[in-house]
Amino acid sequence: MQLNRLVMQYQGKNGKPGYRMATFDIDVIAKSTGGLAPTILYFHDNQDVTDDIRSLRFGVDSPYTYIDDYEQFQNMLYKKEQQALTTLYDTISIRPKNMSTSKQVLWSFGVLLLMTIPLLVAIILR
Repeated sequence: MQLNRLVMQYQGKNGKPGYRMATFDIDVIAKSTGGLAPTILYFHDNQDVTDDIRSLRFGVDSPYTYIDDYEQFQNMLYKKEQQALTTLYDTISIRPKNMSTSKQVLWSFGVLLLMTIPLLVAIILR
């Protein structure tokens, strides 16, 4: 079995080799590249480990079968991915931050009204 940088082999209690994740210190960054879906990049010690994570996730063998702590690793990555996506969408969004729920609803109606003004003007002038 060929391992990547994120998986480490160890000697089990019965002398049988086992595998576990070498680190849980992964930084996740989401970027918008102009397509429909954002691109998610993974870094460890300022090195890109995106291909290592992809090879684990999409490899022939399921990492759940041979890596002991892979479930905890996936849970950690999932949380960081969600946080990165939320940060990306907050930077792209035109919604003002730090508003109460009622003010956000009023903001949404105001934006909707501004978007319909050209349509209303076109109907009136027709």
